Amino acid sequence: MPSMAAENSNASLAEEIKQQANQAFKANKFSQAIDLYTKAIELNGENAVYWANRAFAHAKLEEYGSAIQDASKALEIDPKYSKGYYRRGAAYLAMGKFKEALKDFQQVKRICPNDPDASKKLKECEKAVMKLKFEEAISVPTSLQRSIAESIDFRTIEVEPQYTGARIEGDVITSDFVKKMMDDFKNQKMLHKRYAFEIVLRTREILMALPSLVDINVPDGKHFTVCGDVHGQFFDLLNIFELNGLPSEENPYLFNGDFVDRGSFSVEVILTLFAFKCMSPSAIHLSRGNHESKNMNKIYGFEGEVRSKLSDKFVELFAEVFCYLPLAHVINEKIFVVHGGLFSTDGVKLSDIRAIDRFCEPPEEGLMCEILWSDPQPNPGRGPSKRGVGLSFGGDVTQRFLKDNNLDLVVRSHEVKDEGYEIEHDGKLITVFSAPNYCDQMGNKGAFIRFEAPAMEPKIVTFSAVPHPDVKPMAYASNFLRMFS
Repeated sequence: MPSMAAENSNASLAEEIKQQANQAFKANKFSQAIDLYTKAIELNGENAVYWANRAFAHAKLEEYGSAIQDASKALEIDPKYSKGYYRRGAAYLAMGKFKEALKDFQQVKRICPNDPDASKKLKECEKAVMKLKFEEAISVPTSLQRSIAESIDFRTIEVEPQYTGARIEGDVITSDFVKKMMDDFKNQKMLHKRYAFEIVLRTREILMALPSLVDINVPDGKHFTVCGDVHGQFFDLLNIFELNGLPSEENPYLFNGDFVDRGSFSVEVILTLFAFKCMSPSAIHLSRGNHESKNMNKIYGFEGEVRSKLSDKFVELFAEVFCYLPLAHVINEKIFVVHGGLFSTDGVKLSDIRAIDRFCEPPEEGLMCEILWSDPQPNPGRGPSKRGVGLSFGGDVTQRFLKDNNLDLVVRSHEVKDEGYEIEHDGKLITVFSAPNYCDQMGNKGAFIRFEAPAMEPKIVTFSAVPHPDVKPMAYASNFLRMFS
């Protein structure tokens, strides 16, 4: 057994390291903070504060599964530690698990009955759960749901004479229209609802006809660009086009999911990407991310933004159209591109992905869930997901998947990276993330990858954030989640 002096020495060293971790956290260096809290825990694992603080840092990196585990450990050590319930409740909330969150906030209120902040959060959580129960009560089974798109006739919507924004002339979405629309968005002018409906409905028709896995051919001497998450950062999207050119048949792009949420210009982003898709379907390819879903959009801002800038009907329409987005792309039979990652079992073939019935909200398990949610890990094998959904997979899993399908490389997105990208698994997996200074606080660069045929070697271009109008990220998110941002 360690001596009392050694225990005291460990405890005081742990406390010093915790202070360093707190400083890293305040500087938005959340990964560094996690490493330091881990060192403090290794020296003194019976301090509930260290576990709760590490839970908070995990939550900042959207690692809600790990946040829940750490907060639960803090509560195991000290069942009356209100901050443990608070951290776990916030993580449950971020995952859309309102009922679990409610139980934790009820505990916070029991422990701190006079805390006005706890009362306020409990009240908001109760409202969210009541709303959820009401929505569940009035929801129609999927098999009986009618397409909202089929009830909309955009041609009957009148465009007022005083409207001075971009117009679609003669039912053709041209490059000039898209440029004018982007210019209007830059000046914070919204597109007329008639034209917004036309863009979204036409995109729906195009996406519906695509398979769940799309094959892309890049001819010799031509290039192709893959971008990662954009997350509603419209002005950074414009910067990508400034650096790399607008999408066209000669300059094609793939945007790899998470177009919306968090950033407060998500409507502008999605209408721009969809308009390019209508203008020239081969100029831009779009993959579904985990944020192209009702659950995420309800929590992280897109639903609120659509209601504010367009209308309730558009909320339903986008939810429907997101279900038609393909799940994966293969470029030149060699590069496999998905939003999240690989699978909980070996032996998954491209034909299995092609066969996924994707026309639904993402399930909580199975191939479609894992495509949207999984993350790579440095260790071999598989492990639980730090997000609480999907899984973590090692380099050996990547190697076997590539070999089984005669592929060379996995490109995925889904995770913020300091440099905008990270190369892992012996160079066989690249993460690309295209939202610099994510949420106006992470300080990361953005990146995109250019491939040129026939070699198809990845050339990575990084870029920094550009200024945007003073509308904060999550400005349209649910009241409740904004309390924790």
